[in-house]
Amino acid sequence: MRDITIPGQRHPEKAHRPDQEQPKKPAWIRVKAPTSQGYKDTREILRTNRLSTVCEEAACPNVGECWSQGHATMMIMGDICTRGCSFCNIATGRPDALDVFEPGRVAQAVEKLSLAHVVLTSVDRDDLADGGAEHFAQTIRAIRHRSPQTTIEILTPDFLKCGPEALAVVVAAKPDVFNHNLETVPGLYPTVRPGARYFHSLRLLQRVKELDPDIFTKSGIMVGLGEDGQGVRQVMDDMRAADVDFLTIGQYLQPTPKHHRVDRFVTPEEFATYEKSAYGKGFLMVSATPLTRSSYHAGDDFARLRAARREKLGIA
Repeated sequence: MRDITIPGQRHPEKAHRPDQEQPKKPAWIRVKAPTSQGYKDTREILRTNRLSTVCEEAACPNVGECWSQGHATMMIMGDICTRGCSFCNIATGRPDALDVFEPGRVAQAVEKLSLAHVVLTSVDRDDLADGGAEHFAQTIRAIRHRSPQTTIEILTPDFLKCGPEALAVVVAAKPDVFNHNLETVPGLYPTVRPGARYFHSLRLLQRVKELDPDIFTKSGIMVGLGEDGQGVRQVMDDMRAADVDFLTIGQYLQPTPKHHRVDRFVTPEEFATYEKSAYGKGFLMVSATPLTRSSYHAGDDFARLRAARREKLGIA
């Protein structure tokens, strides 16, 4: 049977089959195992405060580099997700009840690590009426109380099963950056992100700007899942229509043989082309490399993001 190609996809009938042979991992995607003392110190602080990180749960390739510098992306609301995305290594199931003391422990860890910029993310919590919105807000407020100079970036779920008031609760807590990833082109959602809705996620990002224009918005996608260049550029256009400030594009890596297969490894040259296109479309900040992840170099990127806005507004 001949494959049916949807615009934005290379060959969708093949891309989602995990049992197929994977392309060989190229040299530019390989990283060293973490061994530094800084890595060990960060791990100890996180263990002491009984905190989960997306760095570990999602098997991020940059964990050694980031933790050696004392940077970690805190994952709140547990380590069990109510969704089952085919690209994600986080466990799926029925989560435990929320830990009311977690916001305080996160704030304590941020203070202990002396973070200038912190990234908070979470699993999807479709079991909660507000999707965990109030827990996000409480964590932001707890960090502000203990570390008022720390800038806060959040990477949220889509709050698909909640009313619009859930997003309003999070925005009212005033994070500096609101990140929600689209993850892939819309044609691959049925196999990559089956519990989500592409245009709902776009609208979520747009509503953040409507509620508070001062908050930076950010979103990212993975490549190498079976998309094509046309599809990636259409996602860029959709994000800009939603007034997204910051775009990240990184190489998808298959966590286990049971997950969505890697269709191909995108070359650094192709990433550079995507970056050029994105800046041409009006993004204030773009990170597009094989090892780019949502929170990779987030603090440095935030400083550049603020500088780019000042330049655009003509502020010295």
